[in-house]
Amino acid sequence: MADNIHIKLPDGGDKEMPKGSTALDVAKSISPRLADAAIAAKVSSNGGPAGEDARPTQELIDLTRPLEQDTKLEILTEKHPEALGVYRHSSAHLLAAAVLELFPETKLGHGPATESGFFYDFYRETPFTPEDLEKIEKKMQELVQQNLPYAREFLPRDEGLQRFKSEGDFMKCHFIEQFTRPDEKISLYKTGKFLDFCRGPHIPSTGKIKAFKLLNIAGAYWLGDEKNPQLQRIYGTSFFSKKDLDQYLHQIEEAKKRDHRVLGKQLDLFSIQELAGPGLIFWHPKGGIIRKEMEDWMRDQYLKRGYSLVYTPHVMRKQLWQTSGHEGYYSQNMFDVMELDDAEYRLKPMNCPGHILIYKDSLKSYRDLPVRLGELGTVYRYERSGVMHGLLRVRGFTQDDAHIFCTPEQIEKEIADCVEFARDVLHDFGFDRFVTELSTWNPDDKKNFVGSEGQWNLATSSLEKVLKRLGIEYKTIPGEAAFYGPKIDIKLVDAIGRLWQLSTVQFDFNLPARFGLEYVAEDGTRKQPVMVHRALYGSVERFFGVLIEHYAGAFPVWLSPVQVVMIPIAERHVEYANKVASLFRGQIARLATAHVGTGALTRPAEQGSAENSRGSEAWTGHPVSVRVEVDARNEKMNAKIREHALQKIPFMLIVGDKEAEAGKVNVRTRGKEKTEDMGAEEFASRIRMLISSKFPML
Repeated sequence: MADNIHIKLPDGGDKEMPKGSTALDVAKSISPRLADAAIAAKVSSNGGPAGEDARPTQELIDLTRPLEQDTKLEILTEKHPEALGVYRHSSAHLLAAAVLELFPETKLGHGPATESGFFYDFYRETPFTPEDLEKIEKKMQELVQQNLPYAREFLPRDEGLQRFKSEGDFMKCHFIEQFTRPDEKISLYKTGKFLDFCRGPHIPSTGKIKAFKLLNIAGAYWLGDEKNPQLQRIYGTSFFSKKDLDQYLHQIEEAKKRDHRVLGKQLDLFSIQELAGPGLIFWHPKGGIIRKEMEDWMRDQYLKRGYSLVYTPHVMRKQLWQTSGHEGYYSQNMFDVMELDDAEYRLKPMNCPGHILIYKDSLKSYRDLPVRLGELGTVYRYERSGVMHGLLRVRGFTQDDAHIFCTPEQIEKEIADCVEFARDVLHDFGFDRFVTELSTWNPDDKKNFVGSEGQWNLATSSLEKVLKRLGIEYKTIPGEAAFYGPKIDIKLVDAIGRLWQLSTVQFDFNLPARFGLEYVAEDGTRKQPVMVHRALYGSVERFFGVLIEHYAGAFPVWLSPVQVVMIPIAERHVEYANKVASLFRGQIARLATAHVGTGALTRPAEQGSAENSRGSEAWTGHPVSVRVEVDARNEKMNAKIREHALQKIPFMLIVGDKEAEAGKVNVRTRGKEKTEDMGAEEFASRIRMLISSKFPML
């Protein structure tokens, strides 16, 4: 029939429905149960007619939107991965509706869903208080009980603008002027008394929202500009069930206990100094030890995997950044220009142009490729004051940055090796779960991406092939690529289930062209190499912050700033404690036992004897040095033990008369209640094994 349309369902089935039917009508025709569970819908079309752009398009829609043409249709229930985003966006509207009920003078910004919940920005002269949050949450519950529909309506643009102007909603007017054309109608959603400029989609009604919680209030400048009015941003979260909400709230409480900023101060790892400026990290001695271990691990891996170590300047001429394209695409994130004698200079926000100049300094043959250049290079980016956060978002940070220059035939192997390298990083630092994403370009947004469609398709295909060959499940994220090429992001999952973006492998066909990079091919012609950007820690600072929170400050032995603390029971045991400490540090090969009554130290064989000389060589190679301290303070034993436990030292070794006579130590292991008597040399062997193998504890 001419007035009917054909609906293609995900299971391959077809339905013929009257034109103008809604997705909800389709759901009801399938089963009442599906209609009741429906959240929203997704429609797909095959693009325009021949000769026009025929790329398939997909769109999330309200269940009540009329369907006017043949389409593929998917009904979203709470099990669908995109349903929670729609649900949380509707939760943000519920928040705004409650705020306007209680504080009608409030002006509205925007309220998107986020990865962990939602927020809404408000302009109000009087600050919201924690007590206000309780009132708002209670009003939200009332609106849920009223089961108010999320009703969509359309108005001519000028009429909508006039409506919001009359109410003083300057932010809504800005959004309408910025994101709509003068000749189009604008989309509005009404929830009770609340009307919002919004494209949707939304869930059918407020009664569908089962579990939510308002979390906190933060400041945010309008349009991210410090010169604009400061807004109040209310954060919240919502889930399809109270069980999921309770689990998330428990995770938040656990995250507070693991906050790297609190633990960083408690464990004396790092600080941010007001006199020096925000977003700049001062590494304290204990944090410096962990940084050394991280950097040593990475540099050792560079050399094992065929990378060359390089170092590049922190400041370079502005002309370099114009050539690279950063001046055009990234200048808003760069520090201001510095005028020096001969030119304008910029602090480097990236290491890649420096590595390119090293590659370009001499002509390479195909036999020289791949060239892998690695640097632990410090970069500087202008992060706005509102987004900086401890070690996780800073203005100066060190990247484990590497760039690989290779032939097109080598690219897939190089990318695969980078992904394997990233997995080894996670494994050695104690992460056993991760999520992989493939970020691609948006062909409809060519002004924010460089390169041809053919280049992007080739680059994306190369990354896809690697992930499939390695058997890695991944999610494709359209429009999130770097401006110069697609990328693979590996997000680790920490001890309490949070995702952290750290490792990235990026394809770049842009910079080699911009800098005119070449190599001599086998046939003698000059060809352009392909380039891979690769950072696996992401940054040393951010990775360190994640390590602190993942381990709650109780680092595995190999990373712990202090691995062992010796606690002598009395002053007469200090000499034995120092001797054991020397054994752990590798300063002696075997332990001398002590006659406690005299404090004299003797060896099983006479000093200087052949047997003792051979004993000094008993360790194979150079023994692993253990980071050990001796606490010889005149303090009560229990007070010392409590203090070192708070510092999360992996092992406390108590030594007294019995231990000194027998050449033993009494071992208190972090996280265990029972102590264990052990020979000092046996313990030395065990802890060295832990350090070498990177096992967490005994």
